[in-house]
Amino acid sequence: MPTPTSDMRIELLKKPKNPIIIEAFPGFGLVGTIAAEFLIEHLQTELIGTIWFDKMPAITAIHEEKLVQPLGLFYNKKFNIVILHAITNVKGIEWKLSDALLDVAKQLNAKEIISLEGVGAPGMSTTGKVFFYTNQQKKKDALKKLGIAPLKEGIIMGVTSTLMLKVKEHPMTCIFAETTTNLPDSKAAANVIQVLDQYLDLDVDTKPLLEQAKKFEEKLKIIMSQTEQSQQISDKKRLDYLG
Repeated sequence: MPTPTSDMRIELLKKPKNPIIIEAFPGFGLVGTIAAEFLIEHLQTELIGTIWFDKMPAITAIHEEKLVQPLGLFYNKKFNIVILHAITNVKGIEWKLSDALLDVAKQLNAKEIISLEGVGAPGMSTTGKVFFYTNQQKKKDALKKLGIAPLKEGIIMGVTSTLMLKVKEHPMTCIFAETTTNLPDSKAAANVIQVLDQYLDLDVDTKPLLEQAKKFEEKLKIIMSQTEQSQQISDKKRLDYLG
C-alpha cells in the first residue's frame, strides 16, 4: 500500500527485512546514477517500489521498449540490498526526497544507508581516487583497511547532503569518486563500484566493468537528453499558452 505524506507517496510492493539501502541521484558526473544502473543489472534486481512527488517533473522515458521509472526501488535478495535509482531532476525537492528515503529505511528497518556520489577533483585532472564519509567508527575502520581515505574537505550537495544532516537512527556511509566533469563519468562510476564491491563483498566481475559502465553512460546520456528536451518543449508550450 502507498505511504502518503503531504505531497509524497511511497509505493512498496515488497518489504524485505533489514536490507542495506544504496541511494544514487543524478549529481556531479552522474557517478552515482551510472553505478546504480550497473548494480541493478549485474545483481539481477527486481523493481519493488517507487517514490512519487507532486512537484516531480511530469516526464518519463522509454528505453529499449521499457518504461524507466524516475524514482525506482530495486531489490536483490542474495545480498539483501535495496537500490534507489533516480534519473529525474530532483532540484528543489532534495529535503523531501531524503524524508522519503528515511521513511523507506524505517519501514524496512534498514541496517545501513550507502550513498554513491561524485566529488569535484581539484584542477583539470583526476587521480581516480575514491573517498568515504561514515557516521560509524567500525565502518570507518573497515574502509581504512581497504585503503580508502576519508574525505577531509569537500562540499556535498543534493539529496546526499540532506541525508548526512538528517540520518540519526541508521549507520550511513558515503562513497565519493573524483570527477572533473558535469558530463557522465563512467570511469569514476567504475571506481565507486570497485570500492563498493570490496566493502560489501558483492563478487562483482570488475574486468568488463568499465566497458559496461560506458554502455550505461551512453544510455543515460540518451535518457537525460530526452527528458531535458521534453522539459524544454513542455516549458515552451506553457509559455505559448500563457502568451
